[in-house]
Amino acid sequence: MFAAASVLVVAVVAACSSPQEKSTPKALTVCSTGDYRPFTYRDAAGEWSGMDIDLVRDFARESGVDLHLVPTTWPTLMADLGQKCELAVGGISVTADRAAKALFSDPYLRDGKAAIVRCADAAKYRSLSDIDRGGVRVVANPGGTNEQFDRANLQHATIIEYPDNNTIFDQVIEGKADVMITDGSEIRWQVTQHPQLCGVSTDQPFTVAQKAYLMPKDAVSLQQRINKWLSTIQGDGSYAAVSRRWLGADIGPK
Repeated sequence: MFAAASVLVVAVVAACSSPQEKSTPKALTVCSTGDYRPFTYRDAAGEWSGMDIDLVRDFARESGVDLHLVPTTWPTLMADLGQKCELAVGGISVTADRAAKALFSDPYLRDGKAAIVRCADAAKYRSLSDIDRGGVRVVANPGGTNEQFDRANLQHATIIEYPDNNTIFDQVIEGKADVMITDGSEIRWQVTQHPQLCGVSTDQPFTVAQKAYLMPKDAVSLQQRINKWLSTIQGDGSYAAVSRRWLGADIGPK
């Protein structure tokens, strides 16, 4: 009688616990600004797209976890990491300041700062010294490496902060600013969307930087898994296919 009751208890416990465990999938919570095409974009309906969105979806799928994307901003990115999310993606440049506060994955893309201007004015802005002159208006989105570069390197030009990175290029098109300095990958994408705009120094950028994924300092296991996945997709051609789709070429970390 006792043995039968014990079997019944075990069966009931198994029946109650197993479905609950199976119906509670693991999740990966990822922050992204959603305003930095071609890496990350979130439209008015809340739909996400971009190179890094495609890549992190592949990582989640390969890891067997659900992906939860959480909007962040460049000024709040570091504060949100570890509080609202366990990973941040979306064209994030590797910097010493960020590396002191968080972990980076292995870099997956090499990039650098260049300028975007109205095509009619391209001959006026062939170099950084051409840009750094009195009367030149340089627009910057606050909180990221674009603003940091401008404030470190422009002593004479006027820096204008503009908060909406999705519409910031309209400021140049409409003549409210003369120049924007940003990463070459973004410039190459934006000039395909805005024929009025041309890139300056995209082939010989003002700086050299690398893109990587960002995690809290204690996320060593996640860092190892991401690095292993990056190595796999860079070796099997998957990364190259995504890069060609969004950047027009296979652009890697070297």
